[in-house]
Amino acid sequence: MTTMQAIQIQKPGDASILGLVAVPLPTPKPNEVLIKIAYAGVNYIDTYERSGLSPSPMPLIIGREGSGEIVEVGSEVKQGLFKVGDRVGFVHPRGYAEYIALDSLAVTKIPDNVSLEQASAALLQGLTALSLARKAYHVKRGDWVVVHAAAGGVGLLLCQICSLLGAHVIGTTSTAEKAALAKANGADYVVLYPSGYDNLVHKVNELTDNKGVHAVFDSVGKDSFDTSLKVARRLGTVVLYGGASGPVQAFNPMRLAEKNISLLRTAVTNYIATREEYDELCEELFDMVAKNQLKLAIHKVYAIQDAQQAHEDIQGCKTTGKLLLKVC
Repeated sequence: MTTMQAIQIQKPGDASILGLVAVPLPTPKPNEVLIKIAYAGVNYIDTYERSGLSPSPMPLIIGREGSGEIVEVGSEVKQGLFKVGDRVGFVHPRGYAEYIALDSLAVTKIPDNVSLEQASAALLQGLTALSLARKAYHVKRGDWVVVHAAAGGVGLLLCQICSLLGAHVIGTTSTAEKAALAKANGADYVVLYPSGYDNLVHKVNELTDNKGVHAVFDSVGKDSFDTSLKVARRLGTVVLYGGASGPVQAFNPMRLAEKNISLLRTAVTNYIATREEYDELCEELFDMVAKNQLKLAIHKVYAIQDAQQAHEDIQGCKTTGKLLLKVC
C-alpha cells in the first residue's frame, strides 16, 4: 500500500470542502513511529484551520489528536520506549487520516485500563483542561473560578477538574439544557448568557462578597473578555485559551493595572513540550479517567467520511462534550 485515505484540504473554506482523498502513506523517519489511527478527535480549533482563521500551509490534513496502534518504529527511537503493537495517543496535527508518522516525543502510551475511544475523547481537551488548572493558574481548595463555555468539551472537563481540586465553580453557557449538563459535571452555579454577561457580574459579586473570582478560564474571547476582566478579583488571573466568538480586540494594558490582573494566552502544546512535561500531565489525566473521576461526555462518534457534518454540528452549537471520528 502506497496511499491512504485522509481529510485533506487544498485551500480554506466552509465545511463542505471536507472529503476523503487518497494521499501518500507516510514513511517514518528514524526518530519516528508510524501509527494506524483508530479515532481522531474533533476540536473547535480544527474549524479555525479549515476556515483560514488560523492560517496553515496548504494542502493540509486537519485534526490535532488521535489514538491508535503503532505499526512501525524508527531505528533511532529509544530502545524500549515504544514497540509495534503499543496502544498510543498523540497531540499533533494531521489526525484526520488512516496513518500518521510522528516523532516519538509527540506520542504517549495508553494504559491498559483506558480504551482508545476514551483516550481520544480525553487527550487534547483533557490535557488542555488539566494544564489550565495546574499550570496556567494553580487551582487551590477554596478558590472561586469562572469557566466560560462550561458545557463544551474542555469546559466540562475543566469544571470537573476544578471541582476535584476543591474550587467553587461558576460556569457560563447558552441554554438551560447545557446548564444542567455543566452542573452534572462539577459546576456549582451556572449563568446563561444569551442576553449578555451582566448577569455573571451580578452573580459573581453576590457569591464572593464583591471580591471577584481568583481565576477566569475564557475560551469565548471577543464577546466575554470585558466581563472576564470585570469578574476577576484584585490579583486575579484571566486565562484566554480560545476565541469561539472571535479574537479579543486590541485593548489598553493599563486596564489590567486597575486590579493587578494577570493575563495569559495559553496553548497546551507549550505545556507538553518535553517528554517529562508530556508524561506528567498524561499520567495524571489517564489516572483520572481510569478511576472514573472524569466523566467523558462523548457527544457522537462520526465515521471519518462524515467530517463535514461533525464540523457543521460543532460550529452550530449543536453539541455538548466531545466529537470523535472513527477512522479505522
